[in-house]
Amino acid sequence: MGSASVNGITVGYDDEGAGEPLVLVHGHPFDRTMWGPQAAAFAAEGWRVIVPDLRGYGACSVVPGATPLRTFAQDIAALLDHLGIGEITLGGLSMGGQIVLEFLRLFPGRVRALVLADTFAQAETAEGRAARYAMADRLEREGMDGYARENLAKMISPANVEALPHVARHVLDMMRGALPAGAAAALRGRAERPDYTGLLSRVGVPTLIVVGREDEFTPVADARFMHERIPGSRLAVLDGAAHLPNLERPEEFNRVLRAFLTGRDDPAGAPAERAADDRGGGRGEAAGRSVGGAARDA
Repeated sequence: MGSASVNGITVGYDDEGAGEPLVLVHGHPFDRTMWGPQAAAFAAEGWRVIVPDLRGYGACSVVPGATPLRTFAQDIAALLDHLGIGEITLGGLSMGGQIVLEFLRLFPGRVRALVLADTFAQAETAEGRAARYAMADRLEREGMDGYARENLAKMISPANVEALPHVARHVLDMMRGALPAGAAAALRGRAERPDYTGLLSRVGVPTLIVVGREDEFTPVADARFMHERIPGSRLAVLDGAAHLPNLERPEEFNRVLRAFLTGRDDPAGAPAERAADDRGGGRGEAAGRSVGGAARDA
């Protein structure tokens, strides 16, 4: 593990492999180990895989209060500056996917391709905003254990809790290990996030959207919402997975991601769709290139 002092905090991160940079952003309330199966696979396949802990999580400094998505995105940009990296392929899951969209909004020239997994683009509803603030207060008051137990069988499917005990333990340990102040700050920041719907139609880089078919937090409909608005995007729906398909079905997730990164179709025939490009070219060509409201707690 590496660490760097950037943007007023200390960031822990993994930096493995050599080649074009692939940056993966974890969700709430997890840490960089969430991306273990992807980091190992793609570092061995010629990618430089960089996986940071987000502010308030894992081996990163905790700043109590509220952490806007803008701050998370700026932290990632500062880490990339520290590492001397310019353009990247950027992926994120759940909250990480929203941070990816914010990074694209702030630093469009640094993004070569996007991976949006089990996330959604819309702003919070009034009900959802109030629920996030209430959950933030609860986590600071009670800690993470109750939240972790309540949400395990939503983060991964109930069937996978039983069938994949090692994955269930990893997910439970990540949630329990999150510091309440950091998780609460992220919840408050996400409650006030902007609506990225208008950004979707302006995305001009190859984009892969992935979702677990059994995801309750960000259902397939949310993925389709983005897919229909991002010109030329690819959508893959993974069976037998809920909110963390990269851990529940890592081989399938990696296969879909590999096909996207290399510009090839998925040879195993995962359910995938390609969005139409109504602009008559540009974005559709980019997509084909190799790139070298109820409240939601996740």
